[in-house]
Parts: sequence; C-alpha cells; structure tokens
Amino acid sequence: MNFGRVNPAQTLDAQGITGLGDVHYNLIEPALVEAAVKRGEGRLGKGGAFLCSTGQFTGRSPKDKFVVRSPAVEDSIWWENNAPMTPEAFDALHADMLAHMKGRDYFVQDLYAGADPTLRLDVRLVTELAWHGLFIRHMLRRPERAELDGFVPEWTIINCPSFKADPARHGCRSDTVIALNFDKKTILIGNTEYAGENKKSVFTLLNYILPGKGVMAMHCSANHAIGNPVDTAVFFGLSGTGKTTLSADPTRTLIGDDEHGWSERGTFNFEGGCYAKTINLSPEAEPEIYATTSRFGTVVENMVYDEETLELDFEDDSLTANTRCAYPLDYISNASESGLGGHPKNIIMLTCDAFGVLPPIARLTPAQAMYHFLSGFTSKVAGTERGVTEPQPTFSTCFGAPFMPRRPEVYGKLLQAKIAKHGAVCWLVNTGWTGGAYGTGKRMPIKATRALLTAALDGSLAAGQFRRDPNFGFDVPVMVHDVDSKLLDPRSTWADPAAYDAQAAKLVAMFADNFAQYVPYIDADVKAAAIG
Repeated sequence: MNFGRVNPAQTLDAQGITGLGDVHYNLIEPALVEAAVKRGEGRLGKGGAFLCSTGQFTGRSPKDKFVVRSPAVEDSIWWENNAPMTPEAFDALHADMLAHMKGRDYFVQDLYAGADPTLRLDVRLVTELAWHGLFIRHMLRRPERAELDGFVPEWTIINCPSFKADPARHGCRSDTVIALNFDKKTILIGNTEYAGENKKSVFTLLNYILPGKGVMAMHCSANHAIGNPVDTAVFFGLSGTGKTTLSADPTRTLIGDDEHGWSERGTFNFEGGCYAKTINLSPEAEPEIYATTSRFGTVVENMVYDEETLELDFEDDSLTANTRCAYPLDYISNASESGLGGHPKNIIMLTCDAFGVLPPIARLTPAQAMYHFLSGFTSKVAGTERGVTEPQPTFSTCFGAPFMPRRPEVYGKLLQAKIAKHGAVCWLVNTGWTGGAYGTGKRMPIKATRALLTAALDGSLAAGQFRRDPNFGFDVPVMVHDVDSKLLDPRSTWADPAAYDAQAAKLVAMFADNFAQYVPYIDADVKAAAIG
C-alpha cells in the first residue's frame, strides 16, 4: 500500500523495485516523526525533537565507500582516493539488496539537491528507517507538493541498514558498503544507520557532476551582507575549525553551513538544512543552533539525555564526540530563503592549528589560496593515543578529500579561475592555538577571530598595514581594531621564541612534504607559492 504524494508513473514498482511491504511516499515531518516513534526508532524529546542513536556507526565509514569503475568514468575519477568496484560486483550487490528488501516497509523522499533550479539534482532516497526520511527532508531541498506530480528522480539512493554486504561476492571491504554507480545513477548503502552517509553521498555526486559544467563544488559555509547578496563570503574548513559557528553571524544572512556551488550566476546552497555538531554546544556561544535541539522535528543523534526530564547533556561524549543535530535552515532566523548569493567577495579558509604557529588571519594571493586549498590543513590534538605528545597534522585536500571524486587539481584550477575572474580576496584564518602548541598555549579567542573576520568582510582590514610572514610568505596585518596586536605575531606570544622557530620549521616541512604530490599537476605560480 502506498501513502503520500507521488507521480503514479514514478513509483518504486516503475523502477523495478517490487515486492515490498508498505511504501510511504513523501511523508511530511509530523507523519515521519509519528512513524519513527511508533516503530521504536527513537523517542520524542523536548519541544518535539527526535532523539535517536545511530547504533554501531556514529560517523561515516570512508573506507567502505566505492565507485563503480566503468569506461564512462575511468579517466575522470581520482582512483587513488576512491576505491573501485567492478560493475559485476555492483550488479550482484544491487540484486541481493533488492531481494533483501522484499516484504519490508520503506520510506521514500523525492527532493532537490541544489538551490539553483537550473543546476539542481532530482534525488530519491529509499530507506527502511522513517527518521532517515526526516533527516534527508531537512538536509536537501523540499519540492512544493504540486511539484511532486511531475518529479522524475535522476538519482536513486537505496539505504538498507539491516543489509550486510558479502565482501567476497560484492567486491567490498566489509559487511558495510556505500557504492556509487555513475552509469546506473544509483547509490547503495548497507549496514550503517549513520544518516550522514545519505547527505555526503549526494555531496559526492554533485562534486563529480558540477565541475563538468564549469561549476565549482565547495565544502564550505556561506553568508552575505543583509539585503546585499553581492557581498557574499564563503568559509572553507574541516570539522572543528569553526565553519558553522563563524558563518552564523547575526549581522549577515546565512546561505548555508556546509555545501555550496559557485556558478556563473553566483553562489548557491546544495542543501535545505544544517547538520551541526552539538558536543559542548552552549546557548551563550551559539544560541540559535542550541535552540534547534528542542524544536519540533530536529533530529538529535547520539546525545546522552536524562530518561525522565529528557534534558540533553551537551558535554557527555560517552557515545561519541560526533554528536549532532539536523534541522531545516528556516530554524535559523537570519537564514536565506532562496539559498542563493552573489560571487564571493571574500574567501575564508579556516584551519585549527594545534601547533601554535599560524597567525589568526593572513591575506593570500590567488596562487597562495590554491596552495592552501590543495593542502587543506588542520590538526588533531595530542593525547588521543598512548605516547602521542604532539599535535598531529591533517591534510585533507580541498577541505574535503573523502567527498572528492575528481583529482584535487580539477577543483583547485576551477577555484583559481573563478578567483581571478571575480576578484575575490582570500584569507587564511587560524582558530587553533596561540602562545604555544596544544597543551601549552591557549585556544585563539573567539572574540578576536570574529573581530578579524568583521574587518576582513567590511574591507577595513585590506586597507591596513601588513607584514610578510617569514615562514609561509603570506601577508599578516600588524594592527586591527579591538584585537591585541601581540596576537597577530604568533612568535611574540611564545615564552621561548626559539621554540616557536623550531615548531614553525617543523610545520613548514610537513606542508612541503604533503604538497609534493601535487607539484606535477600545478602551474608555475602555485609552485612558486609553495613553501619548503
């Protein structure tokens, strides 16, 4: 039996997915919450939020992600970063998954990926969990009810957490699998309840499709001046660098917090919602994000809560440090309704330097911007493993290597060309440590970071005086209103300048060693910007 709105010609039966139990098409949020609670997938929290656990997997499984290797994509996929699967193995996986689905109930959501109607992707998610349907309704963009009558899915994602893959039969690594087939426009996900796999699978698709159309796909947040979309800024950054926090500026309009495109018309959000980390979230630092955790329909993942009062514990990471909430963008008061902005006027590259070397902000030339974009540097703090006493560097090219199906220089050259054409000013912002490395120094004051970003975005910072950094070659401001000038010179914040010099030399060498892999593929000006 079918429920909800669907084009009769576009049912699962019409797609060859037959023999299922009840199929629920395009249920809206109240019905999805009701179904999820009734099915025991989680429970209703304060304000009507949906509280759930993702089971064994509390994060993505990047080593279990595969791309089907076919002649159509053979020469355009970055195979060193994307594990291949044979077409035959995918066909066996697909057939076995469809057989597994027989007689089971499923939830279908037909949604748009991309706020630009000329570039959006029509995506269908088929999942056995009602709350996954709720999650993806938040994360992608919802068609009007009347639009569903003419909706034709270009891509279909089938997510079966109860299905276990067979590595010998299906050509995968374990009984968990995420397999993308660009020929069949199908993604299969098995043996994981982590909802982020749905979101990032769509991001991976767009990261492949859009560059072929001359559109830059970006792992970034974005905002624009209130009433002035021409004044748009994008914020690249890996998890923990402040991408969501710093773009959620109450004095600017939020376009989106994670995934965007840059086309000939400007910037556009891929999504219709936000997927924010909640660990140590506070009402003082991030009041609007905090408030979403007690609003109707917000999906709250893997958070510990009081069984009687349903109060969430924002500091308890006993299930995972990757606690999250997913909510529609309109839960943020200053969010853009259209999801559209102009060409970026400012490009911010965020890093969390636990080595205590980088300045809080630096201005980059276009070549330096490509260098740092390809490097994608941040760092993990010490103490996560026995005997590890120093920060660990993390280089994730394009600030999102796990989601990049094409080679890094494809995205780098696209970004470089768009910066040159539209004259964007590029900045590197360090939200990490100052006065010493992690364990000795202290975290960069958020008040100073916000003041520096405000000065960068309003143009006053570019008009000031700069010095050339002796380690990285970029320009660093020497004085900014409301910011301690000593903070702008990292070496002066260390008690032992010689120790800073040694740490800086070590970090420079790490950058150089990592960047060596890109040297054969880049232009002379970027090579000249490379350090080491």
